[in-house]
Amino acid sequence: MKSRDIFGYSFNAIKLRKLRAALTTLGVVIGIAAIVALLSITQGLQTTITGQLQQGLATDTLLVSPGSSGFGSGSGSSGGGFGGGGGGLSSGSTSSSFNLYVNYTDQINALSPDIASSFAVIQQTGYLQNSTGSNRSVTITGVDFAQYANAYPTTFVAKSGTVSMNPSDLDVVVGSRIATFRSNGTTFVNADTDVYVIWPNVTRVPFVNETYAAHVTGVLDTVGGFNIGGPSDTSIYIPLSQAEAFFGNDQASMIIVKLANSDSATIDRVSKAISEYFGGQVSVVSSTAILSLVNTIFSTIQLFLGGIAAISLLVAGIGIMNIMIVSLIERTREIGILKALGMKSRTVLSIFLCESVIIGLMGAIIGIISGWALANGVAAIFATGIFGGASNVTINPMMTPEVIIGALGFGVGISVIFALYPAWRASKLRPVDALRYE
Repeated sequence: MKSRDIFGYSFNAIKLRKLRAALTTLGVVIGIAAIVALLSITQGLQTTITGQLQQGLATDTLLVSPGSSGFGSGSGSSGGGFGGGGGGLSSGSTSSSFNLYVNYTDQINALSPDIASSFAVIQQTGYLQNSTGSNRSVTITGVDFAQYANAYPTTFVAKSGTVSMNPSDLDVVVGSRIATFRSNGTTFVNADTDVYVIWPNVTRVPFVNETYAAHVTGVLDTVGGFNIGGPSDTSIYIPLSQAEAFFGNDQASMIIVKLANSDSATIDRVSKAISEYFGGQVSVVSSTAILSLVNTIFSTIQLFLGGIAAISLLVAGIGIMNIMIVSLIERTREIGILKALGMKSRTVLSIFLCESVIIGLMGAIIGIISGWALANGVAAIFATGIFGGASNVTINPMMTPEVIIGALGFGVGISVIFALYPAWRASKLRPVDALRYE
């Protein structure tokens, strides 16, 4: 019997039992749709987050912060921690009595010829008050504008106004989400406007709100929701000298070290030198280590979610086996007639397996389409902020060729595997016994 004839016979057998075939196919559709939707959303989220991290990070920088952590020093995974960041992720360092100071940059610069420069960052949580008297919570970040712009040339850039490389003590640069309320687009401050910078000084009893009048010279372009050390949409930037005077100390929240290059060997060598110099009392983390960790986490999540979704396919496979056995019982006399007319056992086996392939293929194709639609629906729901406010992360589901091929292969494979036993039983029926079956 030709392959075309086997396929046609199998397809007609499925058409004769439309409802049963539809319900069997539905199990495959649900399983494949779940896998495709989860993987598409996860890959889209991974691309979004790593893209935003790459915007807010410089691969040729190291972040040095007080305290030790189990995150990952250098480009590997031995010590180190999240370096506080510019409002993107919180510090992962453990509490420590050790303090970094602004003038430690001179000592760090002398540690290795691979260090191009280093500069201190001072951060405190405070408020920005506009000309109408409204306040917004901000991260007040004191930096050397010229060195900061050199380390982050693509993100510490003004969208409106200017970022002076030689600012006065009263100059302020604000992040995009401080200048504009993201939820409704209302403008809070513009470039070339006067504001008040407010810091709740809890070191004094009773605590007081330290305040000074400042001038906004520039508003940064949107950076994204995730960054560590680099520019942030929710921070304001003041000159380092003003931060020292305003906060009344020269303790640095972190020191950013710019390297001569971003080679793994250079990162590991400099990280080790800094850690040893400070006796292991600091966390040294590289941007490449952060990105590597994020990708590893998402890969694990994808495997986990894919495994959960695959359980529904196993259930569908059991349903296929059950339907095939029922079909075998119903078609016993038919099989007996065919074998009595000279049909070979392997042809009967092929007919049943072909039916399972058709069911698996149809289920996989419909499941891929349904999963893609479901993924986009979920992304749209999060984008509209139906769960409370607009999301800071836009999810753009990604349908990769690997997901499509994997879904097709998995759907057809599960169908064939669970149809093997019923197909084998059908091929082993003796014509005499099959014809006598009632």
